[in-house]
Amino acid sequence: MKRTCLLFLLIFTIFLSCKQKKENLYTMGIFQVNDAPHLNFVREGFIKCLEDNGYVNGKNIRLILRNGKGSLPEVQRIAQEFVSEKVDIIVALSTPCLQASIHATRGIPIVFSSVANPFLAGAGRSDNDHLRNVSGVSSKGPIKQSLVFIKEVMPNINRIGTLWTPSELNSEYYLSLAQESASELGFEIKAIPIQNPNEVLLATQILINKNIDIIYQISDNTINACFEALGQVAADNRIPLFGGFLISTKLGACAALGWDFFDMGYKAGRIALRVKNGESPADIPFEYMEDVKLHLNLKNAEKQKVHFSEEILKRADEIIQ
Repeated sequence: MKRTCLLFLLIFTIFLSCKQKKENLYTMGIFQVNDAPHLNFVREGFIKCLEDNGYVNGKNIRLILRNGKGSLPEVQRIAQEFVSEKVDIIVALSTPCLQASIHATRGIPIVFSSVANPFLAGAGRSDNDHLRNVSGVSSKGPIKQSLVFIKEVMPNINRIGTLWTPSELNSEYYLSLAQESASELGFEIKAIPIQNPNEVLLATQILINKNIDIIYQISDNTINACFEALGQVAADNRIPLFGGFLISTKLGACAALGWDFFDMGYKAGRIALRVKNGESPADIPFEYMEDVKLHLNLKNAEKQKVHFSEEILKRADEIIQ
């Protein structure tokens, strides 16, 4: 009987010790606004950075992964939940997640990634002058460079169509950049707003009926999540479709200039580890992506009657045959 009690006490002590150890793990609350493919790559890159530096979920670090499923109220709820759970750091993957995190706390460190313009989201006034608990990696895309590329490929076009999501600050920002660059290059931008993914098919048809020459789809979380629908309409109507993020060439676009979102997440992971090791986010300037990549899809290009010169083919970082 005595031995049984001692054994039970030993097991119970070990259980409490393991539970306490788990509860004391440094905790990162990681969330994204929806299941858009570029955000999934950012998340994967972030976690890979942790693993490459010896941090394994459940062993020596705790990762709480959440997804807003495209609902802004849900995104806000998750941010508040992270604060209530007293996570050690919040990792905000997308502009809506950064906005919600900033509104939820000024005490818990926040590291962002895949945010086009952190200043519009309220993160600060400059790369060095920002909220003391916030740092991260901006995803500001190469909009003008993309339009210059389109002009190189199709010099005779005039009207460019795009969809955008008014509820997303990043989408509105990208649209303004596209309109500004288009004006400089002699293009006209026709833009159709959408409120949710269910409107993409109809909005794309409306866009095509406006006599556009091509579609250059600016990157935003709502449209990226259902880019294949847009790609199908472009294929059915044999209209050139250029993407605003690299993965779009696997979803219907004939070409895209942009960043490697896995690398973007990895870069944010490095910042998060600096914070974990005791560095204040206030002392970490915002960072940016620099290596613009070009991806081509020749099968989509053929369907859309787009021809790439040998010089462009040589420049491409990835070609899907």
